Amino acid sequence: MKSAVETLNPTRVRLTVEVPFEELKDSLDAAYKKINQQVTVKGFRKGKIPARVIDQRFGRGAVLEEAVNDALPKFYTEAVNEGELNVLGQPEVDITELKDGELLAFTAEVDIRPALEIPDYSGIEVEVDAVEVSDEDIDKSVEQLRERFASTSPVERAAQDGDVLTLDLEAKVDGEVLEDGVAQGVSYTVGSGELLDGIDEAVKGVEAGGSATFTSELKGGSAQGKEAEVKVDVTAVAARELPELDDDFAQLASEFDTLDELKADSSKRLAQMKKYDQATQAQEKVLDELLKLVEVPIPEKLLADEMETRKHNLVNHQLGQMGLDLAKYLEIQGKSEEEFDAETKEQAEKGIKTQFILDELVNKEKLNVSQEELTEHLMRRAQSSGMSPDQFAQAVVEGGQVPMLVGEVARGKALAVVVEAATVKDTKGEVVDLDDEDETAETVQAESEGTDEAAAEEKNEG
Repeated sequence: MKSAVETLNPTRVRLTVEVPFEELKDSLDAAYKKINQQVTVKGFRKGKIPARVIDQRFGRGAVLEEAVNDALPKFYTEAVNEGELNVLGQPEVDITELKDGELLAFTAEVDIRPALEIPDYSGIEVEVDAVEVSDEDIDKSVEQLRERFASTSPVERAAQDGDVLTLDLEAKVDGEVLEDGVAQGVSYTVGSGELLDGIDEAVKGVEAGGSATFTSELKGGSAQGKEAEVKVDVTAVAARELPELDDDFAQLASEFDTLDELKADSSKRLAQMKKYDQATQAQEKVLDELLKLVEVPIPEKLLADEMETRKHNLVNHQLGQMGLDLAKYLEIQGKSEEEFDAETKEQAEKGIKTQFILDELVNKEKLNVSQEELTEHLMRRAQSSGMSPDQFAQAVVEGGQVPMLVGEVARGKALAVVVEAATVKDTKGEVVDLDDEDETAETVQAESEGTDEAAAEEKNEG
């Protein structure tokens, strides 16, 4: 077999392949065998029909077509390996010549990863927020804990902000009660902004046993998006009572004996959270600076596929769970479809560039992924997906996505190398020492690149 590579542009090549006919022998034999099992000829046992009879009865062309279809993937793969190409997606194959007994020739156009030059990135400098925990931050944290330990008690007065009500609801559209528009015994905190627009104004001032009616646009259900007349019956009013902020509360809500100890622990935890946020911010900013340093041509089809994947995931998964369609989502966001498409394209381009650059760094820095690192990453991904580690691992293996996870870990390590080489200072001018940056880097680059595109690409490359 002979093959040649023609570069059409930085992300696409054309392979020209010539195969001597004798190299098709195995595929021809397989073709005759397959046809033998599919047809019957009077006078011959099934599977024992001679090749010459098959040629006479069904045509040599049918045999050649079957043989070529069987052989093409093998010869294409050999040509890709011979040309040392890093291909993306499926090729467009065109058979240019097929001479029985002499020659098979074909061309294959396919997208490839562009060759990238990674410049010196040690000069990258970014600024991040300083880690500061204010008294206001501590008070807010303790107040949130206090809210969790609030109790309620029935009151005989009109409902007001902060009260917990028990409600019965009935929604009508065009005068007809909706089948899914009736709910009883609903617990609702006045002022929370949950349930339906307009409900807070309707129930304020209403006592237990009272009713109110208001109109609201339904956010889900059979009449989603329609204006409904909603009747609300208040069956109970309860006031929320917060515990006193003292040492007794500290003992009730924590393992600490005093309120001062509880506040000190809150300060420590808030500092850790802000440190993590600082590390995440550093990763994101360093990645943005790295992307500016490298010119990355993007295959048009890969970009189109990634945009379609992102749009599909938004519409069918995220919006679907919220009971919204794309049109309603854009209306809420105040965006036109053109603006949405432009943003999706920008995000897809960033994701692809991130993956290409970090993969190049993985090779350049000769980074490997250990079993321990892969297991730790799998545990984190399982936790974020809401699945048990065993369930998530099984899904990954069955979906053939282990290479995808390995790639995520490797790219996280590559980004950590860049961050380590960069200068990171906070808003006070102090140099920031980032801990646990490997884990943060994996999170940042995975969010930036679009996991579905990575999974599809790994599958195509495999």
